[in-house]
Amino acid sequence: MKNSFDEKILDEAKDWLAAKRNVVLATVIQTWGSSPRPIGSRMIINEKGDFSGSVSGGCVETAVVRECLDLFKIRIFISYEFITSGKFCGNLFSFFYNNLFV
Repeated sequence: MKNSFDEKILDEAKDWLAAKRNVVLATVIQTWGSSPRPIGSRMIINEKGDFSGSVSGGCVETAVVRECLDLFKIRIFISYEFITSGKFCGNLFSFFYNNLFV
C-alpha cells in the first residue's frame, strides 16, 4: 500500500536533488514506550535546514534536523548509514540516516 505522505516527501527530495541540494532521509527504525508516529515514519532535511515530513509529531524534529546539520558540517556527501538513539519527549527513538547525494 502506498502512503501519499511518503510519496510527497520523496517527491520533495527529488526536487531538492534536482536543485543540487544534498538531502538526508531520516527514518524511525525503533521506538520504546508510546510514540506519536510509527516505525517507518520519515522526514527529509537539506543542508539549509529545510525539512519535510514528520518522525514524531513535533517534539523530535528539531533534534533530528540538528543531527543532520551536524552531519552536513562534517561534509559526508557519500552514501552512508548512521543510526542514533536518544530519549526525546520522554520516549526513546532510533533513527536511520541515509544521505541522498547529488
